[in-house]
Amino acid sequence: MTTKAKLLAVTLDCAEPKKLAEFYHEVTGLDIQYSEDEYAAVGDGTTNIYFGRVPGREPAAWPGEGKQFHFDFRVPDVEKAVGEYIALGATRPDFQPGVTEEGTGWVVLRDPEGHLFCVCPERS
Repeated sequence: MTTKAKLLAVTLDCAEPKKLAEFYHEVTGLDIQYSEDEYAAVGDGTTNIYFGRVPGREPAAWPGEGKQFHFDFRVPDVEKAVGEYIALGATRPDFQPGVTEEGTGWVVLRDPEGHLFCVCPERS
């Protein structure tokens, strides 16, 4: 039987861990648990995002084959949340696969260091 592992956190490579922890604190409401130049963390004891300093890290092209992961976040009002996240430093790429003729299903954003994340509507 294989030993079952419990996910502790997802760690993002970035140039400025403290700055990115602040951004995700504002987006998710997760507490800033640690904040230094080389390493920072947000979390609530169950869900944790860590940030490790990697100078010269380049974000993947979007769309493109280099993307390795992205976050999906649910919000009650997608367009309102997108506006708020852009005000915090996110950017909205031109390519938006979640936009349909009926309106927006979800929106792809880039955090201040270029990591992709989706802003998704709550389930109806």
